[in-house]
Amino acid sequence: MANLDYNQLAADIKQWGHELGFQQIGITDTSLEHYKENFLAWLANHFHGEMKYMAAHGKKRYRPDELIPGTLRIISVRINYLPPDTNTVKVLQNPTLGYVSRYALGRDYHKLIRKRLHLLAQKIAGKTGQFGYRTFADSAPVLEKPLAEKAGLGWIGKHTNLINRSAGSWFFLGEIYTDLPLPIDTPVKNHCGTCKSCIDICPTQAIIGPYQLDARRCISYLTIELRGSIPLELRPLIGNRIYGCDDCQLICPWNRFAKPTDEKDFHPRNKLEASKLLELFAWSKDEFLKKTEGSAIRRIGYECWQRNIAVALGNAPFNEKIITALNEKLRVTSPLVKEHIEWALVNLKPSS
Repeated sequence: MANLDYNQLAADIKQWGHELGFQQIGITDTSLEHYKENFLAWLANHFHGEMKYMAAHGKKRYRPDELIPGTLRIISVRINYLPPDTNTVKVLQNPTLGYVSRYALGRDYHKLIRKRLHLLAQKIAGKTGQFGYRTFADSAPVLEKPLAEKAGLGWIGKHTNLINRSAGSWFFLGEIYTDLPLPIDTPVKNHCGTCKSCIDICPTQAIIGPYQLDARRCISYLTIELRGSIPLELRPLIGNRIYGCDDCQLICPWNRFAKPTDEKDFHPRNKLEASKLLELFAWSKDEFLKKTEGSAIRRIGYECWQRNIAVALGNAPFNEKIITALNEKLRVTSPLVKEHIEWALVNLKPSS
């Protein structure tokens, strides 16, 4: 590879990436020492909750060359996922509907991104010959957002998501760790300014300060990562959000530049963009498995799905049909779901 023009190769990689459907590709080195202190402080404060995997693997999360020895560069990519015409705000404002985070309405992004990254790696190999690489898409101890920020794909906003000035934040990230000594890209400036809309809008006040997220209060954590009982004081604040939460992105002014995705796999399936809570609550386990096949939703399992919907029903306006559905499910469900149903029944009160 001694005779390779790495500047040209980097340009080719970005062109090939665009051809494969990525909206942007950047390249950075392996140094994440700038992010190390904040990450370790986040862990020390136990803000990761029960996500024990965040503390696993020692230093490998912020030292890419220890995770994959020989790594010199990280190719970071982003791909838009915002589905078109999902009436997001109207769903949130209708307590009889279940709100599913927009990223999870279509097919699971992990496989799609990894497949595209492998195709990109094959194109690179066609020019360089065999080279060392590993692909990732939220699937290993990788600090995706810091790497993407260093690679110039955007800046980490006060809500801790990555923001791109011309595309907002509705996108997935992926990486190729490689031993190729490619030229690196320049990070962009932070453009959050004095805005703190994301902090103010958070239903559970999980953003405890600029760039500080207590995941234990985050609705995405509570409805997706948490496997046990949702804290009592947070249940009323969840509203009708049954899988994830997008409030901090919805309020972000930079998302006025976001564009709907052309990826059909990210478009809504099974009408999950605006389904009635009672219809979702009536799903059997087999229905849940069938209708979430190939979806990121399936990873939480049927029990947590029922738990989340029970909380949302408890936050809905009083309705005899809801009372009946909750009581019917009460007799045939697990202790975890039963606990949340009982809370919902107490929380539902007829209007005087």
